[in-house]
Amino acid sequence: MIPLVTNLVLAVADVAALVVLHRTRAPSRALLVVAVAFLVVTVAGRFALGWGMFGLLQATAWAGFLHLPVLLVAMAVVTRRAVPALLAGVVALVGLDAFFVEPSWLEVTTTRIAVPGLAAPLRVVLVADLQTDEVGAHERAAIEAVKAADPDLVLFAGDYIQTRDMAVFAAQRGALQAALVGLAPRLGSFAVRGDVDPDAWPTLFEGLPIEVVTSSRTFDLGPVVLTALAPLDAASSHPPIPPTSKPHLVLAHRPDVSLTAPDADLILAGHIHGGQVRLPFIGPLMTLSNVPRSWAVGLTALPRSSSGAARGQLYVSRGVGMERYDAPRLRFLCRPELAILDLEPGE
Repeated sequence: MIPLVTNLVLAVADVAALVVLHRTRAPSRALLVVAVAFLVVTVAGRFALGWGMFGLLQATAWAGFLHLPVLLVAMAVVTRRAVPALLAGVVALVGLDAFFVEPSWLEVTTTRIAVPGLAAPLRVVLVADLQTDEVGAHERAAIEAVKAADPDLVLFAGDYIQTRDMAVFAAQRGALQAALVGLAPRLGSFAVRGDVDPDAWPTLFEGLPIEVVTSSRTFDLGPVVLTALAPLDAASSHPPIPPTSKPHLVLAHRPDVSLTAPDADLILAGHIHGGQVRLPFIGPLMTLSNVPRSWAVGLTALPRSSSGAARGQLYVSRGVGMERYDAPRLRFLCRPELAILDLEPGE
């Protein structure tokens, strides 16, 4: 519905703008016609058709990456100026990268992290936000990269299959399970629930050696202690994270738990997707999280307490997948990530 309504109205506006441009030779008037049409689309979509934030973003993407370049090329032809054509080319290149290159351009990152009290190096792989409605080559490549990393511990940070159709969920569950066969890290694998996961999410890991954490639990894994948080506990101001004398890892879907100064050496999370769209000198345009924007990607040393005591570190993965449903399926300057974390003894 969103693509149909948006493109139908803007196509009519494009024709009207071209007529105005041909008659007046005034690019500003042609742009005004399309701008008014876009305003009508977004207002009607929001208040008459019930589009949410992601629906409005999708409409914006159609306007910006399809209709704007067409209008800019027309301006270049009519005015015989190169600048509009150059702008159209830039917008087209950004769109090609954002929609057709980066979403499947997986980056396997390796980050060394010093963890106080750790006796020996430990390799952890953080798999965040597979978030797909079809398990295909991209998702299988990410899981194969997990296996190839030869990890000691694998942590799944939630958001696996995003669909409202439980028949689709069942079909993709089988595809995901088939891809995960053979995953056998030395200290085990653990999975928590994300925001888009239905109540049936634990069935995704049936028959696999993966510990499904449906309520917050703490596990003594030998060299480290792991606390895996359920969504409500991760959002609590007092999450159930017990003190421990061993190096303490905390797994949560959202990174917001880091704001509570938990008793943890390293918090591992996803959810933000790196913003999916990042701009130079600005960073993520959207985080949907309460953590500071500077914490939204990668490794962050958390601020010290008022007494000067260290509060550990936070690692937020950019995630493997993208927001589905009505959201525009794009990434820009924010490639999908599979995070390999090499934990080392140190302060």
